[in-house]
Amino acid sequence: MTRIRFMPDDKWVTARGGQSVLDAARLARVPIRTRCQGRAACLMCKVHIEGEGIEPPSKQERLKLGVQEKNGLRLACQARVGRDSGADITVSVPEDRLKAIIRQKLLEQEDDSLW
Repeated sequence: MTRIRFMPDDKWVTARGGQSVLDAARLARVPIRTRCQGRAACLMCKVHIEGEGIEPPSKQERLKLGVQEKNGLRLACQARVGRDSGADITVSVPEDRLKAIIRQKLLEQEDDSLW
């Protein structure tokens, strides 16, 4: 079994070999946006993965990500936990764009209220 740590939420979950990162995130109640139900069509589930316990990208994933895959980005729906892996994996989930905009607006309002 492999342990996956989801950041920035700092939530841990134990995943079995062959399980997708997206499925593990759902078990940990970590939201990762997707529209295609895990078919690598929408490219919304990009995450950054660190650790040795992930299987190499499939041909489909490499075609979809292109150069981004070389920067450590993977599709959570396609990245699978290695079968014989016992290593811990860290998955960094980017902040949702809408949440980022709302957070920025709230910070701006807070700054304005200080003056």
